[in-house]
Amino acid sequence: MNTTPSHFPLNAWYAAAYDVEVGRSLLARTICNQKMVLYRQSGGAVAALEDACWHRLLPLSMGRLEGDEVVCGYHGLVYNAEGRCTHMPSQETLNPSACVRAFPVVEKHRFIWVWPGDPALADPALVPDLHWNHDPAWAADGKMIRVKCDYRLVVDNLMDLTHEAFVHGSSIGNRAVAEAPFVATHGERTAVVTRWMEGIEAPPFWAGQIQQARGYSGLVDRWQIIRFEAPCTVAIDVGVAPAGTGAPQGDRSQGVNGFVLNTITPETGNTCLYFWAFARNYCLDEQRLTHQLREGVASIFREDELVLEAQQKAIEEHPDHKFYNLNIDAGAMWARRLIDRLVDAERGGSPSTVIPIRRAG
Repeated sequence: MNTTPSHFPLNAWYAAAYDVEVGRSLLARTICNQKMVLYRQSGGAVAALEDACWHRLLPLSMGRLEGDEVVCGYHGLVYNAEGRCTHMPSQETLNPSACVRAFPVVEKHRFIWVWPGDPALADPALVPDLHWNHDPAWAADGKMIRVKCDYRLVVDNLMDLTHEAFVHGSSIGNRAVAEAPFVATHGERTAVVTRWMEGIEAPPFWAGQIQQARGYSGLVDRWQIIRFEAPCTVAIDVGVAPAGTGAPQGDRSQGVNGFVLNTITPETGNTCLYFWAFARNYCLDEQRLTHQLREGVASIFREDELVLEAQQKAIEEHPDHKFYNLNIDAGAMWARRLIDRLVDAERGGSPSTVIPIRRAG
């Protein structure tokens, strides 16, 4: 049994699946410690129900889909997409309390989003902006990873990309990332870290991309603009352009631009579902490149996965350890504070338990 404290708000949209994962079969997912079963109705709409039969709590995902209703695999109770029981074997009168919870669902940006909190607050306008994932001006693809760590550790990882120099040195990282200055800003629900690296050698990944797309090899101006949206979505504007061609001033026309799209869904207190995609605005018709980039980025994120799971294990082994913050942690600190505000608000203002941190020096 997982006894790790949970530090995620419930009143938020969380990605439960890629749209292609949900079809005419039952898909089990755990979101914020709540077990759900998802399926696509015959008209195309997605339903998300509590994954436990009202009668004897057998997971409904162990049953089957008949039409647009779920049949429990134990005693045959039938539930519609609103969670209401519509049939009980061997009796005509239905118990009026026979229902399971139905969760609000939105399908957007190629993801299926669910709202595990108060359904009256489930405003579709609050779905995080990841439009690059389906915008025809961009080519995008990605995957989902189940990571055995607190979802906030993934957010920390994405908000501070200096680790690229050490974890991803053979692909997207070099020393320029670790040493370049940056600016961190924040709003009510967002935090942004902006880093420009001008006149540098491109790391292997970006050197290959600009050579293939623009036929250029040489020094580049590189950018990383990381935008966090509470509680768990990070869109990273990345790319390189030939040095001195105006990219820092806004002209990226001679370069290559990508967006690393990330939304991390808490599964339990110490596991999460990490949905990601890489979108690009060059060589749009080259499906082979889309496949290569997806698999290449998957290999890069596998390196992150190993680090994050090792970090989670160490945290659990040292529950009283106090973490220090460096300058590079500014974006992650603001992201944590914004998450904590959402959690505290749902708890009536009581302080949430967080990993203790303090500034070095």
